[in-house]
Amino acid sequence: MNLLSLITFIPLLGALFILFTPKEKERLIQTTALAAAGASLALSIILYFLFDRTTPQMQFMERLQWIPSLGINYAMGVDGLSFPLLLLTTFMTFLALVGSLGIKERIKEYFFWFLVLEVGMIGVFEALDLVLFYVFWELTLVPMYFLIGIWGGPKKEFAAIKFFLYTLAGSVFMLLAILAIYFNTNPHTFDMLALMKANALWSQRFQILVFIGFYLGFAIKVPAFPFHTWLPLAHVEAPTAVSVVLAAVLLKMGVYGLLRVSYAMLPLGFQWFLPILIVIAAINIVYGALCAMAQTDMKKMVAYSSVNHMGYCLLAIAGVTATGFSGAVLQMINHGIITGSLFLLVGVIYDRAHTRDISAFGGLAVRVPVFAGLMFLACFASLGLPGLAGFVSEFLCFLGAFERWKVYTAVSVLGILATAAFFLRMMEKVFLGPFNQKWAGLEDMSARELTSILPLTALTIVLGVWPRWALDIMDTTLIHMANLFR
Repeated sequence: MNLLSLITFIPLLGALFILFTPKEKERLIQTTALAAAGASLALSIILYFLFDRTTPQMQFMERLQWIPSLGINYAMGVDGLSFPLLLLTTFMTFLALVGSLGIKERIKEYFFWFLVLEVGMIGVFEALDLVLFYVFWELTLVPMYFLIGIWGGPKKEFAAIKFFLYTLAGSVFMLLAILAIYFNTNPHTFDMLALMKANALWSQRFQILVFIGFYLGFAIKVPAFPFHTWLPLAHVEAPTAVSVVLAAVLLKMGVYGLLRVSYAMLPLGFQWFLPILIVIAAINIVYGALCAMAQTDMKKMVAYSSVNHMGYCLLAIAGVTATGFSGAVLQMINHGIITGSLFLLVGVIYDRAHTRDISAFGGLAVRVPVFAGLMFLACFASLGLPGLAGFVSEFLCFLGAFERWKVYTAVSVLGILATAAFFLRMMEKVFLGPFNQKWAGLEDMSARELTSILPLTALTIVLGVWPRWALDIMDTTLIHMANLFR
């Protein structure tokens, strides 16, 4: 079996093993989940060393006929756009599972659904057939519905239903777009690589209509304004580890779809939409930051900061430059790492204090110095402090967009100020000032919590000091993509 298939389906084997394991054997279930996700991560690290950084072409490809009568194939492959996101997915899922070891209820179902979710997320970044892409895309929907709806907070049912309906609505439009492409291609095909070459035969009107169909599916997932309203509720109600993968991986599927499908297959539709996309990007950045500033719940604040940070990705894509594309992909990686840290850290304090109200704390840095130090570093990285990962990607996003959209880029810079304001306010109220004696019994981070967060902290520093480590993987492919339609 090809390496990509192994990375994709080892978690599925783990999920099936858990399904047939008695629910009383909790330790075996947890070990199986970690082993399956760990094996997938190990194989993707091996892939890192085998990946050819000098070619923009798809690598490690495999192709099998799936439904020959309809021309549907099991086609997989990765390039400099998809491989970094694949690596991010396996890495964040493994850490999220480590963070999930504190789950006490319905352990068997929880780890089963988490592994199924990983299969869907990995498959989206590897699929090279539109039907296969759609199947993996939809596969993420059901596990997320149960993970939020069963293990979430007080409003978990409403949050799960809202997430499900929003995503499903977008998927319906995406399915219509896929069918439109299939029937307007001769010979009929779902092959994504073939469709990237066939777009010269499609009229601008057709490409615009199909682009809108795909955009609705991707924009909801990003989430782009005004389709963002499902995200804060889903984040707040989801258990910590699910919030981590939601922010770190699932949101990235939307931006990935915009680059892989909307831009690469529908250049005329993409070009037509650019003036609208740049407005949406600016709104995401400024409005997301202002909403985050208004929150008193730490988790909701981080959730709105995701709306803000995903706006940087849209801004960079709208620049249609190699620098912008690199900034967008690096921003996806960095946001996944940094926001993953933030959600894990918010989960740490919530497990102890059972509140996320910013005004309920005060002076915690004295009582829990390790926790405070890690939170400070994650917040500084998220607000774009030089030397940490967030600065490099945000700088590339602005640099890539400035040449084409000077005014909108200048407006978007205001988002940095607002981001700094809400993070500094949170740090001041929670960690500085007089110590609130109510939390005198608060304990600092445990070994399990440190195990799940320290790798993210290390990467935040490494990618801030040496971003070339990640950029070298993606640059050749993204330069090639930026030059496709010039």
